[in-house]
Amino acid sequence: MRELRRVQLIALLFLTFYFRFSAIVLFNSKKIVSVLPKMKCPHRLEPHQIQGLDFIHIFPVIQWLVKRAIETRAEMGDYVRAYSISQFQKTHNLPEDEDFLLRKDKAVRAVLDVLDMYKPQRKYRRQWDTEELLDEESRVHSTLLEYGRIKTLMTSMAAMANEEGKLTASAVGQIVGLQYEEIKQIASEYAEKQLELTSEERSERYGPLQQHRRAVATLNKQIQQKTKQLEEVRLTVIESEVHLHHTVSSTLLLEKLRALVSMNDNLKQQEQEFRTHCREEMTRLQLNIQELKSASGHDTEEEKERNQLIDKQYHTDREKLQKIRLLMARRNREIAIMQRKLDEVPSRAELTQYQKRFIELYSLVSATHKETKQFFTLYNTLDDKKVYLEKEVNLLNSIHDNFQQAMSSSAAKEQFLRQMEQIVEGIKQSRIKMEKKKQENKMRRDQLNDEYLELLDKQRLYFKTVKEFKEVITGIVTLLVSLHANVPPKYFQLSLF
Repeated sequence: MRELRRVQLIALLFLTFYFRFSAIVLFNSKKIVSVLPKMKCPHRLEPHQIQGLDFIHIFPVIQWLVKRAIETRAEMGDYVRAYSISQFQKTHNLPEDEDFLLRKDKAVRAVLDVLDMYKPQRKYRRQWDTEELLDEESRVHSTLLEYGRIKTLMTSMAAMANEEGKLTASAVGQIVGLQYEEIKQIASEYAEKQLELTSEERSERYGPLQQHRRAVATLNKQIQQKTKQLEEVRLTVIESEVHLHHTVSSTLLLEKLRALVSMNDNLKQQEQEFRTHCREEMTRLQLNIQELKSASGHDTEEEKERNQLIDKQYHTDREKLQKIRLLMARRNREIAIMQRKLDEVPSRAELTQYQKRFIELYSLVSATHKETKQFFTLYNTLDDKKVYLEKEVNLLNSIHDNFQQAMSSSAAKEQFLRQMEQIVEGIKQSRIKMEKKKQENKMRRDQLNDEYLELLDKQRLYFKTVKEFKEVITGIVTLLVSLHANVPPKYFQLSLF
């Protein structure tokens, strides 16, 4: 009795659970049915069809839902992917992002340091006791000067530097500070020399011609020395210009620079006058030389003859030099041609390398050829197999189609059996032919294998003979070297390969 009650209680519990589950399923089914029209589903579906698993009515709805899900995923895939990436990046970082952040911070710091280093800095300050600037342009220019913007002054100084044979404006400070006294002394020495030459010219007018030539050479040498000294001063001034450009830090230096600019103009004018005077002096000395040449007529004739002989000898030697140069150029061209021909002949190392490359190429071609032959053989085998399988299928189909008709009468049955015997006999003949062909191929394979083994033996014998031959040659060379000790060994070295 107690056992019966237990069974009833369990059945009641199962029944309660079943009804509850059915109610839940029915409620969910109603939800699905109510949502389908909102999604514009073209197919109708009822809750009892879902509960009863009515496949005929459920399948079109499932098919439409899958198609709609694929379309929605295609439309919203990029947006969902971008949203998921943004949500992931809020809490996680990839190694590339961390490297980028590190490099970004470093780059930002570097840019800030550069901006801070090259930001405008005030170098000068306007004095309070100066008069007030009224117009905006003057105030802007004054502010730019306070921050070191002296573009107009630098432009005029650069234009001065482009003039031929003149000093730059910023170089005057060094000239005045270091080289002004030296230039003054050089100018005084040049004036003294000029007076000496002027006094000597009166006494040398009727003297030898060589003295005037020496005087002119001395003066030209002095001019070259002064020019060289002037170039050295210019280089020193340029260096001081660079130094001065970087070290100007107060208005006092600016005032000094203005004074030096005016002094530079005076020095350039003096330099121009000095150059003009030198040219005039050189012209005057050349005229004196011509006068002295005309005064000494007999010396001039002798010098003319001697100059003619010298010119003739010079032209002769120059023609010889030109011929020698042409001959040398021809020889060099022939040498270059022979050198190219020698370079075109490959050396032993190059020949060995070429041999190795040809062997590698032959091995590659042989492997490719072997692989191609295998593919051809495989294709032919599969093609033959396909032909035989088609014949077998056709034969089986023919037997299947004619079997019922052949079994209808005894005469047809006997004829069918005779045909089958003929077919079997033909198959046996074909099999015998294939076996015979297989045996012939096997015999040829064995024959080729024997020939290959014989060739391997010959190759081993060849290598062995070559090795013994090398040993004999080495022994002969050693004996010859020992017998002819006075002869260099290189004449007995034999190159075999």
